[in-house]
Amino acid sequence: MKRYSVFAIAREALRHHMGWERAWASPEPKASYDAIIVGAGGHGLATAYYLGRNFGITNVAILEKGWLGGGNTGRNTTIIRSNYLQDPSAAIYEKSRSLYETLSQDLNYNVMFSPRGVMMLAQTHHEVRGYLRTQHANALQGVQTEFITPQRVKELCPILNIDGPRYPVLGALWQARGGTGRHDAVAWGYARACSAMGMHILQNCEVKGVRSENGQVTGVDTTRGFIGTKKLGMVVAGHSGQLAEMAGFRLPIEAVALQALVSEPIKPCMDVVVMANTVHGYMSQSDKGEMVIGGGTDGFNNYTQRGSFHHIEETLRALVETFPILSRLKMLRQWGGIVDMTGDRSPLISKTPLGNCFINCGWGTGGFKAIPGSGWAMAELMAKGEPGPLAEAFNMWRFKDGQFIDESVAAGVAH
Repeated sequence: MKRYSVFAIAREALRHHMGWERAWASPEPKASYDAIIVGAGGHGLATAYYLGRNFGITNVAILEKGWLGGGNTGRNTTIIRSNYLQDPSAAIYEKSRSLYETLSQDLNYNVMFSPRGVMMLAQTHHEVRGYLRTQHANALQGVQTEFITPQRVKELCPILNIDGPRYPVLGALWQARGGTGRHDAVAWGYARACSAMGMHILQNCEVKGVRSENGQVTGVDTTRGFIGTKKLGMVVAGHSGQLAEMAGFRLPIEAVALQALVSEPIKPCMDVVVMANTVHGYMSQSDKGEMVIGGGTDGFNNYTQRGSFHHIEETLRALVETFPILSRLKMLRQWGGIVDMTGDRSPLISKTPLGNCFINCGWGTGGFKAIPGSGWAMAELMAKGEPGPLAEAFNMWRFKDGQFIDESVAAGVAH
């Protein structure tokens, strides 16, 4: 793999950019691999990358039924933060946020991480109490957050209306080292690094069945034939339930659509990320000038990846009061992603009833921010066969034992 650098750009400029190589290879599948990861989104690619980097396991195939990064990784609002309430959540999200800080250097690929800061508005007294509790918990966890005044909110984001008639801003939970990244670039960077280690990224390779023998996984049937493996990692977000059924077990998750939209580009007017969970809308401004807007999940189970009118109406109605500047903007495009939700709004990084088969799912609306930490923890689980400190609390049997990791407030999920 040729390294990207300013010198490489200058060299290629002199030869009309004809010397660039493909970012990742498109090989034919082998008969078997030491490990197979189903899902070439951010979490699956990160798992493969850390399997190679941290444990030297490079005889790996990453299977994707569509195109690389075409699922939730390319369908989110790119927010990165770690100010969660529960200790296991704060640990894995803070690990992820810290990995994002150096990810461009680690991958030799610009993921456009922008630590612009994330604020979560408190617009009711109940939210004030909740965010103060989170601030104190974060202090104990070593996560840098603070609760700021309405005046400080206005200083950080002048276009925000703090005196709204229904929900005035009473303060905000502020994480200065949170921010955004380029979702596609994260997937592309991990894919390039995995390919450079000799891993096979197999696109248009849908899994149709999971084979096992004596309670141990032996391989998967795909649209490109049977592929054997010693270890199987399932990392397919909203389709985790279907894949688990192929392997003979059920998961405590449900799939719903999470929609987002962007406005026409305008001049820079907002250099922070703002989340308003009471009215349920969140927004940042992209490098191209578009206002990137998200809201709550659909109120019913579905697998659509398209937008709907009611979402535009509900989300923008909430945001226009908080951001009057939006009222005359035209919307440019809209999309949806299929998110997988657990009952406690926390993920599963777990062994399964099938031997040497591991699952990583249930990230709900917070999947993008967790990609590096999720991959780090999942790689350790697959390499060692047992969860490490980051993953051990997120096993799938916690629902049987009642050991919930309740993040319904910190996750910002309307339900």
